[in-house]
Amino acid sequence: MFRRIGIVAKQGDAALRHTLQSVLEVLARHDADVVGTPVVGLDAAALGYREGDDQAVILDRDLIIAIGGDGTLLRAGRLAFAHHVPVLGVNLGRLGFLADLSPQQVTIGLDAILAGRFIAEDRFILQCEILRDGQALSVHHAMNDIVIQRWHTAHLITLNTYVDGRFVHTQRSDGMIVSTPTGSTAYSLSGGGPILDPSLQAVVLVPICPHTLTNRPLVIGSNARVEIDVASDNAGDARVTADGNPLPNLAPGDRICITRHVDSVRLIHPSGHDHFATLRAKLHWGRSPC
Repeated sequence: MFRRIGIVAKQGDAALRHTLQSVLEVLARHDADVVGTPVVGLDAAALGYREGDDQAVILDRDLIIAIGGDGTLLRAGRLAFAHHVPVLGVNLGRLGFLADLSPQQVTIGLDAILAGRFIAEDRFILQCEILRDGQALSVHHAMNDIVIQRWHTAHLITLNTYVDGRFVHTQRSDGMIVSTPTGSTAYSLSGGGPILDPSLQAVVLVPICPHTLTNRPLVIGSNARVEIDVASDNAGDARVTADGNPLPNLAPGDRICITRHVDSVRLIHPSGHDHFATLRAKLHWGRSPC
């Protein structure tokens, strides 16, 4: 099923070389054609794969393997979703809610997935447009979240929020997180937002340190159009990020429009994957009584 493989790898991780070698050994047994992003300090030809840029890693591939953490998988997902290429994550350590296979599981787990024993799951993508005077400055995409936050200032910023053209509130705070269910275990969780089941077609709006105790996270439908106006007086007080990547600087009066993209990211999980087991393990909720 998966014969043409793209690899997106994290830079500068001491565990990468050994894990990459394990992945490549499995792929070689399945006679896979492999293209990977360049990694500083590693010789692709010596390891047995071809180097390519982001487009080469995505085009005409059957599967993308992200080796790193959730950040690496998010990068792979943003590259892959428009080309409808599924993504599998190999986690090099740390918390990691999205990358399923550990380095110790690569040999057995990846072999089973390449043999067709896996679970596929679609996660939707957010699209973010930055509008100035009614004109789109830029368009960006995120698997986890779009975040509007104060930038290089100790002052609160003022945001006006609308959902499907209806005014929700004016908020003075450190910012706002607009999160998918995928991102509900990331920054949104740290900000006090709920954990959303990945199958939910919902988006959560989470205020960041609001200057009122009555301002709480708000869950809305995933097809809603969220518009947030930057009402702060000083240019440079606010910034937008998409999955943690800074976007162009905002100016007073700019509007951030966030909608659900028509395409989704398809994640590949090992057979027997259980989202709640992942939550128990990562959040230390205790073992199952069964």
